[in-house]
Amino acid sequence: MPQLSMADHGFSPPRVHVPRDYNAAYDLIHRNLQAGRGGKTAFIDDYGSYTYDELAERVNRFSNALADLGIAQESRVMLCLLDTVNFPTAFLGSIQAGVVPIAANTLLTPSDYDYMLGDSRACALVVSETLWPQFAEIVGKHKNLKHVIISGKDGKGRLLLSDLVDKASTQFTPAPTTCDDMCFWLYSSGSTGAPKGTVHLHSHLIQTAELYARPVLGIREDDLVFSAAKLFFAYGLGNGMTFPMAVGATAILMSERPTPQAVFKRLREQKPTIFYGVPTLYAGLLVSPELPRPGDLRLRVCTSAGEALPADIGKRWTEHFGIEILDGIGSTEMLHIFLSNRPGEVRYGTTGKAVPGYELRVIGEDGKPVADGEPGELQISGPSAAAMYWNQREKSRHTFMGDWTRSGDKYIRDADGYFHYCGRSDDMLKVSGIYVSPFEVEAALMTHEAVLEAAVVAHADIDELIKPKAFVVLKPGVTASGALADALKQHVKDKLAPYKYPRWLDFVAELPKTATGKIQRFKLRA
Repeated sequence: MPQLSMADHGFSPPRVHVPRDYNAAYDLIHRNLQAGRGGKTAFIDDYGSYTYDELAERVNRFSNALADLGIAQESRVMLCLLDTVNFPTAFLGSIQAGVVPIAANTLLTPSDYDYMLGDSRACALVVSETLWPQFAEIVGKHKNLKHVIISGKDGKGRLLLSDLVDKASTQFTPAPTTCDDMCFWLYSSGSTGAPKGTVHLHSHLIQTAELYARPVLGIREDDLVFSAAKLFFAYGLGNGMTFPMAVGATAILMSERPTPQAVFKRLREQKPTIFYGVPTLYAGLLVSPELPRPGDLRLRVCTSAGEALPADIGKRWTEHFGIEILDGIGSTEMLHIFLSNRPGEVRYGTTGKAVPGYELRVIGEDGKPVADGEPGELQISGPSAAAMYWNQREKSRHTFMGDWTRSGDKYIRDADGYFHYCGRSDDMLKVSGIYVSPFEVEAALMTHEAVLEAAVVAHADIDELIKPKAFVVLKPGVTASGALADALKQHVKDKLAPYKYPRWLDFVAELPKTATGKIQRFKLRA
């Protein structure tokens, strides 16, 4: 049998021991069974609740179902599943069997899935019934794809997940994996181009739980957590599965899209203690007519990631609810958050300080560390860095440089050690020879009472000189006008150095985003 990981939190950073003979799924499940939490609720989804004992049985059944289909260790299985108990069942069941699950974004197009199936050479697909139409016309093209399994009531003439699980044995011996074996893939969100298959190892899931979730969030066994970010997303995978399972907490899963109405319904009725969101959602929640009174909720911790949190949104949330938002940054490549604000030490407008166990450096264009106060590319060293991008040797070498991983984000570290986000490296503007952070201009715009969201990109004037151009989404009930555009430009001039104000300003109904909430500025530059 594989061994369980152990962590000593009496040290800073915590000492995390992941044994050589190790299976990530076995660890996350059996640490709870050994602790006597078998009868405790692990997950609550839209259809019911499931104890850790019931989860363990479901995972064993899925592992056996894969074996019954002849799917061997190290094979790859694509999962395109809504957030129900079937996601951890299939994800952990695959890992326990030594099979490599690929968690796919549920909001993509058939062409995206066609690319991923071909790139990964997955031998099986597990897909939610409502998402099947996105796959129906493409699965026949892939010779490596031997099995299609439908999660739902109608198998569409394919294998039905419930039938496979019901027939399978409840006993399973975990595959003899090691901590350095390939464990799962996540495809990058494609905010700057085609998605890349990011390969993570068995040791990575528990490292993020022990280094971020316990010491930074302070997650506990008695917590009830709710993540608006979905499980297919690296941020959501930790939030809604790894972190609660690591401590024996309970997670709420929601299938539908995280609209303010859907989110407030869970926050009011189920009263989670930890809520994980993204900046766009927090902005929408604050202007929602359903905004609850502070006493209606039971939250003690809120987090934000996906994009940098504008200071104004954080301050307004805290003023209303009396709860800080712990803004942080993570990536698909690093699996979860490596830089974050801390409870009681939040500085809105910054991304905080390094998470225990991670080292950060800011590198200039000459490849050398820059002084505090100077912008440069953020690079990270930590134990959860991906092994590589699948079949992308050149991009792998560019991103994963020995102990260090390039983030592609521009940051400034201040004299107190807090990191200030400037923007993606390819989004930075150089105006009159001086770098301008699009995020800084966006944050200034969002302090205006009329603005809900903003995105700033580079645009050439008639002399082919680069200046900022802004795209603005107004709050409900606000009417766009030339006078308002002029007022917003002046608002930025009043907040920032004059050369940073947007020379052009377009009002739009919405901003292009990835499914994980990141603004796709490259589409605005087109």
